[in-house]
Amino acid sequence: MIRNGHGEPTPQQALSRRTVRVWCDGCYDMVHYGHSNQLRQARAMGDYLIVGVHTDEEISRHKGPPVFTQEERYKMVQAIKWVDEIVPGAPYVTTLETLDKYNCDFCVHGNDITLTVDGKDTYEEVKNAGRYRECQRTQGVSTTDLVGRMLLMTKAHHSVEATQDYKRHQDNFGKDARGRSPWTGVSQFLQTSQKIMQFASGKDPKPGDCIIYVAGAFDLFHIGHIDFLEKVHSLAEKPYVIVGLHFDQEVNHYKRKNYPIMNIHERTLSVLACRYVSEVVIGAPYSVTSDLLDHFKGVRC
Repeated sequence: MIRNGHGEPTPQQALSRRTVRVWCDGCYDMVHYGHSNQLRQARAMGDYLIVGVHTDEEISRHKGPPVFTQEERYKMVQAIKWVDEIVPGAPYVTTLETLDKYNCDFCVHGNDITLTVDGKDTYEEVKNAGRYRECQRTQGVSTTDLVGRMLLMTKAHHSVEATQDYKRHQDNFGKDARGRSPWTGVSQFLQTSQKIMQFASGKDPKPGDCIIYVAGAFDLFHIGHIDFLEKVHSLAEKPYVIVGLHFDQEVNHYKRKNYPIMNIHERTLSVLACRYVSEVVIGAPYSVTSDLLDHFKGVRC
């Protein structure tokens, strides 16, 4: 089990220095753990994180139409636990005027370049002013990669089992600087205990907390999952929500085809990034029994 939540500065820390406000912006389409990791790193650079999310119109003009609507993307970003505030309809080009409007000290972006439709660096102005910080891009995942996995229809991206079709192209692994096969787009995401610890700070349930258990695949963590977990979280005054994640082979057994699209490690990080989740059980049993609920020693809600 992995306890969730992110650390807040102590009252003494908050009083000893002024609040550092950080700005991030982006499309945040098909939000995945790579986006969450960027926001986690940005939040660690300051005390208050504001995230600007672009409109459908802006994204379509510079990149092409997004998969999710702007309202869905706003809600997805707001549900990430490191985000303190969102700004809907943020401009595609980040300017000093925007940073000053929201009293932000600097903005943070991953170590990849974002360009406008005219080929201009969207962060050029804030870079020149020294109000730009960079964080590490999460290797092994991108929106393009996830779409590729859905279209490929292979089960080998989440299993040690390798099909003949998969074997013919597995030598491509590692030859791409982004850590994925150029032919398949399959992730080479490597889970570490440090990464899990970064996403989960480990808060125990407090006396009086209502422990609520839910389980499932939670694949390609999306707006439906957010709506469900938000409703679950609202069931009690002091909720402590535990999410059980089924192993890849279990999910494939009941969903078939090439599901899950994300492997168990990726799904763990996706769920841990949600502000409505307190703890995650990796490899939870498919059947929910009384013995399982008793194991958590909480109030059954």
